Amino acid sequence: MSIKDFAPELTTLMAAFEEQLREVVRSEVEFIRLIEEDLVTAGGKRVRPRLVFLSSNALGGVPHAMELALAVELLHSASLLHDDLVDDAETRRGKEAAFRKYGNAVSVLSGDYLLSRLMALLAQTGRMELVAMFAEVARELSEAEVLQFQVAALGEHSLENYERIIDGKTASVMRVACEGAAVLGQAPFHLREALARFGRLYGQAFQMRDDYLDLMGSPEALGKPAGGDVREGKVTLITLWLLERHPEEVGAILKRKAREPEDIPRLRTLAVESGVAQQVEAAIAARVEAALGALRLLPASSARDELEALALGERVRLR
Repeated sequence: MSIKDFAPELTTLMAAFEEQLREVVRSEVEFIRLIEEDLVTAGGKRVRPRLVFLSSNALGGVPHAMELALAVELLHSASLLHDDLVDDAETRRGKEAAFRKYGNAVSVLSGDYLLSRLMALLAQTGRMELVAMFAEVARELSEAEVLQFQVAALGEHSLENYERIIDGKTASVMRVACEGAAVLGQAPFHLREALARFGRLYGQAFQMRDDYLDLMGSPEALGKPAGGDVREGKVTLITLWLLERHPEEVGAILKRKAREPEDIPRLRTLAVESGVAQQVEAAIAARVEAALGALRLLPASSARDELEALALGERVRLR
């Protein structure tokens, strides 16, 4: 299959992306097909391919942007298949998690199938540097996931460990989406660094917002009950700061993984009354501002404006 590159508006690019994505993940094996239909082609925010296309357009258009966008989304989707299994998740995007429907082996191997398609896409770009970048991101993803389990098991809760986890799990993928476009376009070093920095900082803000919403968001908007991270034994920024303010009460809730019906409502109340919720929102806003600072090194363009709007959205995102 030959994947064409595009340089038009984002809406046109994303429509082409959805069409190409279905083609790339197509399989004659029914279980793989069903899983990919549930996960890959069922929509989602598609933030990562958007970052690729906007970074490309901000540089005037780069070759193989479509392959990069598809590869980044497949890496993300494969990690979700594996994450749901290790987290023992009930649902993904409002549907039953793949491993619960098809079993552990099928879910893991389907994730491996996505990784095989990713490698084929990277080969089409002909850029070994990009292959090396994805290998490094895969390492960061894996280490961050294991670190998250280690922190939960040993109680090694700290701001440093939290930053390492969100950097590896989320920011690394956002960074390669932006920096990868610069590599494909052979952009000057200062522009490559600016996009890499933006992707990393935006990815951090994105994950910080996700973690905040997991506890403080509306279950109706999220499509799931609040407090999933606490029930899985994960300590995020908001619970980390709550633990500092109320070590005994919050520590007890975290230790029992919020098994009592009143535990999550109590954490939500404490977050508001203690000012921790506002503190986390301010930290997200500061990370967004730092990301915007990185973008200012890029030439003015509508694509840069759209990247800025994407980052600013993390201040107010509700789902």
